Amino acid sequence: MEILHARHTVSVLMLVGALAILGGCATGPQAKGLTSDPLEPANRAFYGLNEGLDRGLVKPIAEVYEKITPAPARTAVTNFFDNLLYLNVILNSFLQGKVDQGFSDAGRFLVNSTLGIGGLFDVAKGMGMPMHNEDFGQTLATWGLREGPYVYLPIKGPNSGRDLPDLVMSTLLNPLTYLSGGILAPIQALRIINLRANLLDETRIRDEAAVDPYSFTREAYLQRREFLIYDGAPPTTGYEDIFEEEPDSDAQLKVE
Repeated sequence: MEILHARHTVSVLMLVGALAILGGCATGPQAKGLTSDPLEPANRAFYGLNEGLDRGLVKPIAEVYEKITPAPARTAVTNFFDNLLYLNVILNSFLQGKVDQGFSDAGRFLVNSTLGIGGLFDVAKGMGMPMHNEDFGQTLATWGLREGPYVYLPIKGPNSGRDLPDLVMSTLLNPLTYLSGGILAPIQALRIINLRANLLDETRIRDEAAVDPYSFTREAYLQRREFLIYDGAPPTTGYEDIFEEEPDSDAQLKVE
């Protein structure tokens, strides 16, 4: 289930979905022949498994949770888990050479963990310390490592060869990893259900717009990863140059 990854924005999903319908999912990297999905048969099998689990169990619970839980409470739960998992962001900000951002992220974590009552409230945002989204996959991209094949994992969902090492780092930096006993299971369950509830609108758009939900999910994931790696400013396709070229001199003479 892609619910365990960072949330897809509605705008990205709608863009990818529209292009997928019009162009047979020829979007983003795939449109340029760069999408690498040699594991597609296995990926589709795991995708079907995850979707079945989602439809039969996780999504119905998330829909009930959304209905009975007030929006401010859901926001507080989201803030809590975002803050809890923020150590991974801090470390990777520094590993990418974003020193000022790294110190800002560290300050954000400290402020929200204290003044924000364990992260329930995003006090730091109002103090000029915005939330960032960094992970080891983005760090490896910054260091020049290629994306590798697209990988759809059981339970975890969309991934790439380059992003797989982050599963280890994010686990080591997750405080929940070091909890034991009966307290861990309900906390993890709450995290998954809350995150799935936050994705209900996005998955509805996917299900309504996509001819092939698997390809839709893949292209949305890859486009969002590119967006994050380049901090919201991915390189252009190069088509702009076609319209900015100077007119050919011979063509000008013919017109004249």
